[in-house]
Amino acid sequence: MSEATLASATLALAVVLWAATGPRAEAGGRELGRGPVFGVVEIDFAGPHCKPADAPARDIELRATFIHEDRRHGHAVYGFWDGDGKGGSEGSVFKVRFCPTAPGRWVLLDVKSNHPRLASQHKGGHILATPSQHKGFWTPDPATPGGRWYRRSDGSHPYIFGNTHYTFLSGRNDRGPNGSTIEADIRANARFFAKLRFGLCGGRYPHPTEKPFLDDAGQPTDDGDFSHRPNPAWFHNRPDDAVRTAWEVDLIADIILNGPDTRHSRSVLRAARNRGDNTPFLRYVAARYGSYPNVWFCLANEWDIKNPKYTAEQIAAAGVALRRCLATPAPISVHASRDWSPKLNARPPWNDHVILQHKIRHLAPSADAIMKNHRLGGADRPVVNDELGYEGAGDRFTRDDVIAGHLGAFLGGGYGTTGSKPANKKGHYFWGAFDPAEHTAAKHLAWLRRIIDTHIAFWKMAPVAPREAGFSGVPAGARAMAWPGHEIVLGTGEAAKGMEVRLPAGAWHIQRFDAIAMQTTILEKRATGTVALAAPASRAVLFHLKKIEE
Repeated sequence: MSEATLASATLALAVVLWAATGPRAEAGGRELGRGPVFGVVEIDFAGPHCKPADAPARDIELRATFIHEDRRHGHAVYGFWDGDGKGGSEGSVFKVRFCPTAPGRWVLLDVKSNHPRLASQHKGGHILATPSQHKGFWTPDPATPGGRWYRRSDGSHPYIFGNTHYTFLSGRNDRGPNGSTIEADIRANARFFAKLRFGLCGGRYPHPTEKPFLDDAGQPTDDGDFSHRPNPAWFHNRPDDAVRTAWEVDLIADIILNGPDTRHSRSVLRAARNRGDNTPFLRYVAARYGSYPNVWFCLANEWDIKNPKYTAEQIAAAGVALRRCLATPAPISVHASRDWSPKLNARPPWNDHVILQHKIRHLAPSADAIMKNHRLGGADRPVVNDELGYEGAGDRFTRDDVIAGHLGAFLGGGYGTTGSKPANKKGHYFWGAFDPAEHTAAKHLAWLRRIIDTHIAFWKMAPVAPREAGFSGVPAGARAMAWPGHEIVLGTGEAAKGMEVRLPAGAWHIQRFDAIAMQTTILEKRATGTVALAAPASRAVLFHLKKIEE
């Protein structure tokens, strides 16, 4: 089911329910909570008492339908069991998290559950949503060329560079505690990046006592085959902290459900102890995190090469199931082991973006990989290279390698993600404790992202051959994008003299940005005709040409 179909069905249901119960609901009932637009309002429900050996994520369903007072906006969201509501693994607290998308009163029109204690509870109450400046959800903008750029709910198009902390939720490294906290890592990343990708489980560096799941006896376990029994203690204290803090600082929390590389962490989608049915867990994460506008979902890391492996059919089925559990347009995809597989494509699509994995040191091949995967994914959605360059001895990537690759991803019409890898399976990219003095590319990527956001209407652009944009004499490794007649960018990773650009009609402002030196140079304030250009000896130089409005 597509997002549009799901949204329409949800709204149609809400309208029918409103017609049936309108006078009572319109009276408003009691206030259940209040919060900002594009925030998350949490409502507690008193349900049956569940113990660790129970499986409420599988056996008890809770769904609440909200409708706005204007009768045009409606959302139906799942609820989840949260133990005692305070981080304990036993109790009767169920919760519904709701994201209001418009200011005003949202009436809780209906509450459905297969358990009588929960059914109709709080029905007729309301949430009061207050205006806010939060930018809202990330959705592919079909008005952008090839649908390749994301748009926020407020209409803005922020650019994205991301970072990686696969197992930082456990707070452990190869020697014990990692010396940081979840909140500290989130806030530190937000100063440099727009996105942080991380796994929901401890993976290679698990916590010795706190575990994400509960086994048949109710004992904490890292084994993802028990994903139908999520441990509320883990999720309340760890992923909740990461997602909530990331919302506060408007950092994308890109949650990897299955991965990255241990059998236990990679068994989440296999769900072998629930006869292969991963729907309870997908419904649970949708209920717990899907209402946060900063949350993205990655179904699995390297879905096709590590034990256990998954087929394209299994991944697509999980994507469809997760999409059906969401009331929001939260981004969903899966992390490929290299290029995107067309076997994952479906109509209607379950994924809203394409992920590839290419570690690339140079601008041109990075841009080309993005363009290739845009075609492989159907040429109609954003592309992210989520392992574009890990700085450090682990992959032997220098700071400048990382910067050049990320500028290339931009020029290919997509986004990139980095990480710090001083050794195999060690460092920030696994255990967090982010330190920009170690991950030195971070400040350069932050600078480049600010340059892009401040100066370039990139969401109007698509990749073009430099000669098609009017350039001549450029290095073979140069790449360009254009909004024809309005704005052009050209990137190169080597010194070059004798370049020229034949400008379209009108006057043009020309700047040069050196991402290695973090230096801006205004070359021409009002250029016409043919202009000579030169690139300094730098691995990542971006020229920006913008027509001056008369």
